[in-house]
Amino acid sequence: MRTARRASAVEVPSFLRQLAKETEKMVTFFFKGGQRDNQSGEDGEFEDDDCYPSPYLDRPILEKHISEGGSQREVNYALASMQGWRVQMEDAHTCMPHLEGELAEWGYFAVFDGHAGSTVAQYCARNLLEHILQTGGVKLENDPDEVKEGIREGFLAIDRHMQKLSRQDNWERSGSTAAAILLSPQHVYFINCGDSRTLLCRDGQVIFYTEDHKPFNPREKERIQNAGGSVTLQRVNGSLAVSRALGDFDFKEVEWRPQTEQLVSPEPEVYELERSPQDEFLILACDGVWDVIGNEELCAFVRSRMQVCNDLREICSQVIDLCLYKGSLDNMSIIIVCFPGAPHVSQEALKKEAELEQLIELKVEEILQILKGRDEDPDFLYVMKFLASENIPGLPPGGGITSKRECIISAYQRLTMSLRPQEPMDIEGSEDSN
Repeated sequence: MRTARRASAVEVPSFLRQLAKETEKMVTFFFKGGQRDNQSGEDGEFEDDDCYPSPYLDRPILEKHISEGGSQREVNYALASMQGWRVQMEDAHTCMPHLEGELAEWGYFAVFDGHAGSTVAQYCARNLLEHILQTGGVKLENDPDEVKEGIREGFLAIDRHMQKLSRQDNWERSGSTAAAILLSPQHVYFINCGDSRTLLCRDGQVIFYTEDHKPFNPREKERIQNAGGSVTLQRVNGSLAVSRALGDFDFKEVEWRPQTEQLVSPEPEVYELERSPQDEFLILACDGVWDVIGNEELCAFVRSRMQVCNDLREICSQVIDLCLYKGSLDNMSIIIVCFPGAPHVSQEALKKEAELEQLIELKVEEILQILKGRDEDPDFLYVMKFLASENIPGLPPGGGITSKRECIISAYQRLTMSLRPQEPMDIEGSEDSN
């Protein structure tokens, strides 16, 4: 198993740095101007520009955390996460492809999306599994219902423990969603508390995904109202955008009510599904991913990339980049857990990918020639807009032209320099461009 590492600046794909420089106006329009005014902290308290500082940066932080590993059961995984436009990185994760002792053939993967701080997300990443195992419910599968009850009790136990810590040690009053997978030799246990999400792709199709816990869902709304709260602006008391979470103890102060009947519940929903040889991969991701791409789209995109790339880390990285340029303003984290039945690199797919990239290069050359004929300077923003309006066959499903930025930038760089050999591009940008 390769240990997780913090990617250095050198490891950030050069095309991202180039694109951030070359398309600053486009990025500003889509992300900073076009969407920020309408968005608030996704899971945290509603942001009012008159009362709170902006939760967004002027430029996204593109540095990625990337890791990969495998297990004794030929189950491989990779992870990528990025802070993006957010002022803080509040996501956390856990990847354990095999547990210890009699559970050595079990695996555990989880993503945690913190809000109003990172304390709860980080604490759960380190300690949630221990609380689940301490219930004694997770054992060699005599009874899947007992496993599910152990998971549920583990969530309630860690939430009670953290509430005591918050009162004794003056913790920040943050919270976190949790989406996890407990993988046994026979079953996949899907665990969800909040609006992070997991899904299973089997035989090319999304056959299961977890449902987000939003305050406006009828069952969630009923519990909130029974607890004396309201759903305003699709938020709990107009403030919190999720109806279930760990932490968030300001919403769990009615002492005579059970944990699961508070304004915000720490109770997860847990489902089990029998494993199949046709299982291809699992995806766990925070809502920074799901905000801009749907279940089927992401499944199709990952499948298509697996047929042209055998590096699962690179595929995770491409998903993060895709979501960033689709407009995600949140922290982004994704784990892909890959089974033996997953698609493999094929020569046919590689050939089609090469043909697609040749077509894109020809179109970039055509656009630049048009601009040259008009005696206009090369304009990357114009190139991107033109390509986005074109019907280009063979683009990655779920990704579109946005997922081929590296090819576009490479062609743009080469062709622009050939058109203006005396004025080479400043690829990395300069102080004057900032």
